[in-house]
Amino acid sequence: MTKMRIEGSFVAMITPFNQDGTVDFAAFEELLKFQRDNGTSAVFLLGSTSEISMLSLEERREIITRTARMKSGGMKHFYGCTGGDTASTIEMLHYAKAEGADGAILSAPAYICASEADIEAYFLEAADSIELPMGIYNNPPRVKTDLGHEALLRLFKHPNYVVHKESTTRVGQVGQILAAEPDVSVMCCDSPNLGLVVPTMTLGGHGTANMTGNIAPAEIAALSKPWKEDSDGMEFRRNYLRLLPLLHYTYSATNPVAVKSLMRAIGLPSGDLRRPLTALQGPALERGVEIVRRLGLLEKYNLPGMPLGMAAE
Repeated sequence: MTKMRIEGSFVAMITPFNQDGTVDFAAFEELLKFQRDNGTSAVFLLGSTSEISMLSLEERREIITRTARMKSGGMKHFYGCTGGDTASTIEMLHYAKAEGADGAILSAPAYICASEADIEAYFLEAADSIELPMGIYNNPPRVKTDLGHEALLRLFKHPNYVVHKESTTRVGQVGQILAAEPDVSVMCCDSPNLGLVVPTMTLGGHGTANMTGNIAPAEIAALSKPWKEDSDGMEFRRNYLRLLPLLHYTYSATNPVAVKSLMRAIGLPSGDLRRPLTALQGPALERGVEIVRRLGLLEKYNLPGMPLGMAAE
């Protein structure tokens, strides 16, 4: 079986909410179209950017069911299917496939701080349970479990694993993985604090698994283009340095506080954060709006920007 290959921008989407706190599916449809129209290769729903830990199981299932029906064009829909244990993860994988998901992203279950050997076995058991394209999200800052390159390379031999997202600070690990040439798309988090975007793309990475694409999808798609020619490196450098203020801003608060606050301020239909998270206000929010304005994104995407005085509300 030929593996799915995803290259470019893989955007971790927010979950939009109505004023009453319910999931806003009309906004979801608008935001998915925003991504499709601006060059995003795939979207990742139900990750940390989606506030997944504050969504009920019923809400997660409804998001899968209803957004899978919104698919159009070539953009792939992947869903976070990590449960609290192996059995609940497998159950969610089967639900996602039955509802039309293009694929699933798994991380280690949070809080249990399992050993590397236990988590490697978890990823294998999950992959063996179903035929579905899947990705591994190595995210120790969130889940307190870390996989080294040797364990990851063993897992990538499984025909279901097609994407890897690295969210450590280990450039050497990314290099070891790319040097081994596994049959997966190797991507990295777009956080400038982790510092993986430049080395990953330089060493032959296939794109970024990012959240800044919620605000600047076409710009992040250009940044995430794999290098095929020498001139691609120069274009990447220009794009990266231009977008660096926005990248730093979207990671200036706990994910997704900054990105979702900024989306709402510039007129994208994000809704509020779920408590206990609260939106940025005042100078912190104004700084983000000014970055977007300087990049020309308000005009490009026909966004209204923040009304005067909103930041102080």
